[in-house]
Amino acid sequence: MSKQINVALIGNPNTGKTSVFNALTGLNQKVGNYPGITVEKKEGVCKLPRGVKAHIIDLPGTYSLNASSLDENVVIELLLNKNDKDFPDVAVVVSDVENLKRNLLLFTQIKDLEIPTILVINMADRMRYKGISLDIPYLEAQLQTKIALMSTRKKEGIETLKNLLSNYKDIPVSACINPSDIDKDYFESLQKAFPNQLLYKLWLVITQDVNFGKTDRNEIEAVANFKTKSKADLKRLQQRETVKRYQFINNVLKKGQTIDIAQAKDLRSKLDRVLTHKFWGYIIFFIILLTIFQAIYDWSSVPMDFIDSTFAFFSEWTKNHLPEGAFTNLLAEGIIPGLGGIVIFIPQIAFLFLFISVLEESGYMSRVVFLMDRVMRRFGLSGKSVVPLISGTACAIPAIMATRNIESWKERLITILVTPFTTCSARLPVYLIIISLIIPEGRFLGLGYQALTLMFLYLIGFATAVISAYILNKILKIKSKTFFVVEMPNYKLPLFKNVALTVVEKTKSFVFGAGKIILAISIVLWFLASYGPGEKFNNAEEIVKTEYASQQFTEEEINQHIASYKLEHSYIGITGQAIEPIIRPLGYDWKIGIAIVSSFAAREVFVGTLATIYSVGSDDEATIKNRMAAEVNPILGGPLFNFASGISLLLFYAFAMQCMSTLAVVKRETNSWKWPILQLFIMSGFAYIVALIAFQVLK
Repeated sequence: MSKQINVALIGNPNTGKTSVFNALTGLNQKVGNYPGITVEKKEGVCKLPRGVKAHIIDLPGTYSLNASSLDENVVIELLLNKNDKDFPDVAVVVSDVENLKRNLLLFTQIKDLEIPTILVINMADRMRYKGISLDIPYLEAQLQTKIALMSTRKKEGIETLKNLLSNYKDIPVSACINPSDIDKDYFESLQKAFPNQLLYKLWLVITQDVNFGKTDRNEIEAVANFKTKSKADLKRLQQRETVKRYQFINNVLKKGQTIDIAQAKDLRSKLDRVLTHKFWGYIIFFIILLTIFQAIYDWSSVPMDFIDSTFAFFSEWTKNHLPEGAFTNLLAEGIIPGLGGIVIFIPQIAFLFLFISVLEESGYMSRVVFLMDRVMRRFGLSGKSVVPLISGTACAIPAIMATRNIESWKERLITILVTPFTTCSARLPVYLIIISLIIPEGRFLGLGYQALTLMFLYLIGFATAVISAYILNKILKIKSKTFFVVEMPNYKLPLFKNVALTVVEKTKSFVFGAGKIILAISIVLWFLASYGPGEKFNNAEEIVKTEYASQQFTEEEINQHIASYKLEHSYIGITGQAIEPIIRPLGYDWKIGIAIVSSFAAREVFVGTLATIYSVGSDDEATIKNRMAAEVNPILGGPLFNFASGISLLLFYAFAMQCMSTLAVVKRETNSWKWPILQLFIMSGFAYIVALIAFQVLK
């Protein structure tokens, strides 16, 4: 039986920790949240020499064990609690060769917790370009550890790290410094009060908002003859501790690291001058966005057409080759078209995640955050608000969770409330199908009209979020003042493995997350569309044949009229017609109304719903797009999805709050139902008014 050890991956942000995690675990990883809190938890499995299996936890990035945010608290609480099932047998501190001095602060703190700690010096392939040389044996002796010099880009040092992990018991657990030197009397009295506890653990419990084991600050204060210091005194002692650690680090690096400044090639500062320029920076970002949206359309058209026709074929094949009955109809008219309505968008969603991942991996996304901070400040938002607003293009739920690193409650609340305006990937299927129906395929200056329309929808969503933030900043009377700090990582070529894993993971979570909802809703919708109350539904065949007896219709045309009549008098038809008066001024019929109502579960359900409704009773092998294009407006005549109704529908989805999961997350993050309810009514009301004006003007 192979032994399993717990390995904690720890490091500053932008040190390549995720690359090391991916190199060790590959596809053997899963993402969830820590119990009870919305901080992402990444864990994976890695096989080590001698049959040892490592359970690897990728902890949130932190600069030190002096926590200032919720995700940093996660790191400290795990390292302090030996009873936690994930408590590490060995810690791996990932550092960046160019910022070794800063990274070693965290390393020395973890060493003082007497946990076997391996130091990974990542991005070793950059040493030659930066004129850096390291004396590894000297550094290992001074830091009392083992060092793995790694380059995840060149796949160097991975086996070395695996060997060190399997022999972690050989690594000394002695501390780098003695923290009691900063105030001997205080630390002596602390040690006397708790003789069986590790001194540095006690110090962290006192200074941080965390607990470990059964000991907390209240218990420490209750111990006889021991008084904790004031917050101001503790801050001063923390500063002394940091100074003492840097003195130790500086002494080690004087001999262990040499930097030939003349040899270092500084391309980064030249690129930064252009990419963060007050004028050219925005132009470059705009061009990159245009290129991305054009590529999404151009590259995905062939696989999308193939998927669309394949699902139409499967639906028809099922109907023709399986025995007649309710189950065959459920498969052919409910499940297959419903799933087809989401699978068709996998290529475009995958390309969107691909481009976002490349921008993040290359280091450019941090420049965008810095660039946009200049704009954000004028609208009452923090520069940190840009991260949720940009990540909202993937999904509003993790984007809203990402607001937890915004210190000001006012700025955090405003960011939470406006983030759902940014176009998430769930809106993408709605946008793509409607744009393909109403916008011609021509080009302007080499850019497709459809790609330009898609980009306009993204920009209008972002602009509405910013304008809403400005209004909320004026309305909400909460005083706050914060400063924006962002670290600019080095530029680097994106690692193919990291990008591929991100695309697979994000696309998979989108498809399976949406797929479960769509499958359930498709079955319910099929039932509601296939059955109905009263004589009109049950006697549909006789009624239609009698009505059209005098007209020379073919059998196929008669069958289509019967299917249409049945659908109109089914449960779903009756429900749709009840809400039709409300949505008719927007240019929609009852079928679109049903799709809008069902998409409150998740926006992407819209296309799957229409695919299911249009498939019930239909015998042709037409694709979803062709069926939607063939729909006729019952009031005005002509195509139902024309320019006026299409633009109205696009704008409605651009602004409406149609995601129950997002509302639930807003409630959890604000700890109140007031804000999500206001969000639902204001956003949906605004969407209705804008869609109404658009249709009435354009029709």
